[in-house]
Formats: sequence, structure tokens, C-alpha cells
Amino acid sequence: MTHMSRTGRLPQWPRRLWLPLLAAAALAFHAGSAAQEPSPRPGAAVLLDVEGAIGPATTDYLRQGFDAAVKRDAAVIILRMDTPGGLDSAMRDIIRDVLASRIPVITYVSPSGARAASAGTYILYASHLAAMAPGTNLGAATPVQIGGGGFPGGGKGDDKDKKSDDKKEPADASSRKAVNDAVAYIRGLADLRGRNADWAEKAVREAASLPANEALANRVIEIIATDERDLLNKADGRIIRIGEEQHTLKTTALQIVKIEPNWRVQILAAITNPNIAYILLLLGIYGLIFEFLNPGAVVPGVVGGIALLIGLYALNLMPINFAGAALMLLGVALMVAEAFLPSFGIVGIGGIVAFAIGSLLMFDTDVPGFSLSWPAVAAGTAVTAAFFLIAVEAAWRAHRRVVVTGEPALVGTSARVVRWDGKQGLVHVHGEDWQARADAPLGAGQSVRVVARQNLTLIVEPEAQTPPQPRG
Repeated sequence: MTHMSRTGRLPQWPRRLWLPLLAAAALAFHAGSAAQEPSPRPGAAVLLDVEGAIGPATTDYLRQGFDAAVKRDAAVIILRMDTPGGLDSAMRDIIRDVLASRIPVITYVSPSGARAASAGTYILYASHLAAMAPGTNLGAATPVQIGGGGFPGGGKGDDKDKKSDDKKEPADASSRKAVNDAVAYIRGLADLRGRNADWAEKAVREAASLPANEALANRVIEIIATDERDLLNKADGRIIRIGEEQHTLKTTALQIVKIEPNWRVQILAAITNPNIAYILLLLGIYGLIFEFLNPGAVVPGVVGGIALLIGLYALNLMPINFAGAALMLLGVALMVAEAFLPSFGIVGIGGIVAFAIGSLLMFDTDVPGFSLSWPAVAAGTAVTAAFFLIAVEAAWRAHRRVVVTGEPALVGTSARVVRWDGKQGLVHVHGEDWQARADAPLGAGQSVRVVARQNLTLIVEPEAQTPPQPRG
């Protein structure tokens, strides 16, 4: 038991005794802490989901996921994929990130029933390891021409133009250029990863597809796994090449960490939906028109301006047909002109037709997930037509309405003489007293009719007296 001094403090021991005690206590604490800390865990397996159409939002999400994997010192990145395809530009951006990654990337087509079609096939070929779940498929990697037109087998030609081998060539030069570029691209990826380049070319030229078992047998993929944990177990010990170096994967004990898309990616995914971008564009146009028709309303102008800018930003990220966009804007202009031109609806009907055709042509592409739906076009056209027809009807009613203010409202109305002197005096009309002039002498209380106005003086004349009706 420690004895206290009279002041209630510990006794003042020599400093040379305190230093060894503090050192011993520190060593004991460090030893205890080291005994309780778990052994260092290996790097995690970062899981990124690629679902739906591949577009700008997918590129942004995967880029953020790759950065997060680097910060976490991840051992491997898993791209869990279920996609019908997407934009060529977004696909190439993702492949560049995969090829530049210093962390092994495994593309895993999952769950059962999923697919890696079109752009997904290219990304799978670019990955260090390719895996599929049972009941999945990949392929159909033929590039899609924006603006319509067929590719393999889509053109008409003579039999002499057909090649004797199995390589089907499109009829037009631009399509052949796109297909041959895609073939060279995917064959380069196949040679880089040691996968079946001949089947990759077949997937591009003939839109061929393979289920998981056949993909494994044809050296298109390396692993068939039931889930992510099974995938990591089967990937363990495999040798991959990153740059000029070979790496042996150690994935059995890895913890799987899923990276969710942040709010920016979610907003980008929403606005790059063609239907959402289309609606934003219409809201922007409506808002600005309301503001022009009602200056000072503020709210329509602010909302419309924001919606229009967001819609134009989304359109800048997507493949659009500028002729279709111009035709749609022409339709809006014609419907606006209908409110000011006496065309009896001809200009307005032409505007509705131009608006509908332009809406259909603006997103004229067969890329899955980046085409405008018919219901959206029909609803947008109907709402726009109704809006402008209501505006035209209101303008027509206003044109036919009797004028109740200004000079036209005074001419032809009756007035009462308040006082009169010679050829001029004061008359009362519409609750106001006006200076008046007449060629004939008038008397106070007499009814007159206004025939004209000169500045602030009314020209009046005696109102015709109705003859008395004979009694029956």
C-alpha cells in the first residue's frame, strides 16, 4: 500500500527511478497490444457491378471504383457483369482503364441468367481473368451503326460479291470499316490475354454467342464459378500478366468489399437515360416559352433554364442524330408561330408532325438502353401539341374579344352631356368626364354618341332618338 504524504501527493521519488518504470510499463503495454492485435489481413477483393446498358455513368462509376481499389490496396477487382451492351466510346474508355490497371481485373458474368453481350464481350476479353456463372452467355459483339443501316448480312449484293469463306462482309463501305475495326480491336485483346481470337472475330462478324460451358471449352473464359467466393477460390494460384510482369494470384482468403456508386454517378445514370433527357429538354423549352410570354414570372424561366442545360449536357454524352434534334426544334418553332400567324392550324399541324418525327430520329440507334421509347415520344408530342393548341385557342379568343380599353372602347359608345357651351363642353362616359366637341349645339343631360377622339378631346354627335311606338 502506497503511503501518502501529508499534502496528499505521492512521495517525490528520484527521477532515475521513474524513467525505468515508465520504460517497463511502455514495453508491457506494447507487448500486450501486439498479442491482442490480429495478424495483418491480405488486400480485399473490390466488387463492382456493371448492370444495364454501358454508358457514361458506367465509365464514371468504374473509374471511381478503380481509384478506390488503389486506395484500399486491393488484391483484385471483380467486375460482376450483366449487360446487353452499350456505347462504343464508353466501352473503349473502360477497356483503357482495365488495361492500365496495376490491380488484376476479373470480369464475372453473374448471376445465372445474366449476359455479357456486345460491349460486355469486349470488356471480358480485356480482363486479366474471365469467368461466368452457370446459365449465363456472352457474345453478339457486332458493332451497331448509329443512324440505322444493317451490318453483317444486312446489305444486298450480287453473288459474285460474296466471299467463299465464313467471314460475312457488310454491303456498304462505312459498315465494313466499322466491322473490320471492331474485329481488329477484339482480336488484339484476345491475343493480349491468350484467348480464342477466332471465336472473337466470329462474335463480331456473325453476332455469335456462347453459353458458359462452351465458352470455357473454346478458351473464351478461364473459370466457371457459382458465386464470388467460389470465383476467388478457383482464381487462387493462377498466373496472370500485368504489363511485362507475371503475377500469381492469392485470392482464397480475400475479403469481398462492394463499392456502391455515389450520388454523382446515380444522377449521371438518370439524366443519360434518353427518356429522362428528352423530358428535361421539353421542360426546358416549355419553361422558357412561359417566361417569354409572361415576363417577370421568374419560376418558369429558372426551372426551364436549369432543365434545358441539364438536358443538353445529357445529350452531349449520348449518341444523337442532329438532324432529328433540328427537326424537333423546328416543330416547336412552327407550333409557336401558329399562335401568331392566321394559318388556320396548318402551321401548327406541320409543327406537330415535325416534332414527332424529329423525336423519333434524334435517338436513332439500336444500342440497348440508348433509344427513345415510343410511349415517351407519344406522350411528349401529345403534351406539346395540347400546350400549343391551348395557346392558339386562347390567342384566337383574345383576338375576337371586344376591346374594353383604349380608343376602340370609346368610339361608338353613348355618353351624357354634363355641361355645354357653343360647340364644346364636358361629357361623362365610362365613369369619366371628358372634354368634347360637336358641330351641333347640345344641352346638359342630352345623350350623345362618341364618333372619334383627338388627343384628350372626344368628337360627339347627338344620339338618334328612337321614335315612339304606336299603341296597339
